[in-house]
Amino acid sequence: MQLSSPLHLRHIATHLKRADHKLAAMIEQVGPCRFTTRGEGTHFDAVARAIVYQQLSGKAAATIYGRFVSLFGAETPVARQLLALSDEKLRSVGLSRQKSGYLRDLATRVHDGMVPIETLHELSDQEIITALTSVKGVGRWTAQMFLIFRLGRPDVLPELDLGIQKAIQRAYRLRAHPTPKRVLAIGAKWAPYRSIASWYLWRSLDSAAEYRQGK
Repeated sequence: MQLSSPLHLRHIATHLKRADHKLAAMIEQVGPCRFTTRGEGTHFDAVARAIVYQQLSGKAAATIYGRFVSLFGAETPVARQLLALSDEKLRSVGLSRQKSGYLRDLATRVHDGMVPIETLHELSDQEIITALTSVKGVGRWTAQMFLIFRLGRPDVLPELDLGIQKAIQRAYRLRAHPTPKRVLAIGAKWAPYRSIASWYLWRSLDSAAEYRQGK
C-alpha cells in the first residue's frame, strides 16, 4: 500500500490520533491528509533542485531553477553534463558561486560513484542521509526532505526544522521551541509514521495563519 494513497493516509491519521491526544487535536483542526511525493524527474535532479532552492523564496528559486534546467536543453540534468558546464555558464542563470560549487561537487561525487544516486531508493534512511550529506551544501535537513517528499519514506522526523519545532511548541504549550533532542523524544510515539506527523505539524501552522486571517 502506497504511503500517499487516501486509504493508507486515513489509517495513519487514526494511528497518530490514538498515539498522541495533542497531535489528535491538531489533526482534527487540519483535516484529511493530502501528503504527496514529488515523483517526476530523477534523484539527481531532485537533489540539484534542493540545492538551488536553499535560502531563496519560492518564486526566485523557481526562476533560477528553470534557467538552470534550460542549460540541458530538452534533457533532464545529469552529472556528466553538469560537469561540462563552466562556472560562468552556471553563474549566468543566477546561481551564486557557492551554489555552483555545491552543484559541481554533487555532480563529481555522482559521476565518480561516491554517491549512488540512481539506487538511493534501495538504501536505508540512514544510509541515504550519510550519502547525501557527503555532498557540499547538503545537510541533514535536505536529506530528510529527500526521504519524505522524493521517496515517501514514512518514518522521518526533521528534528532541526524550525516549523516542526514551532508547531510542537504550540501544540504542547511549551515556553520555548523544543531542542532537536526533545523533538525526537516527543515524536517517538508517532513512529512508524513520523513523516505524516511532520506533514500535519507543518500544515497546522498554515491552518493557524488562515484562522487568524478569517479564512
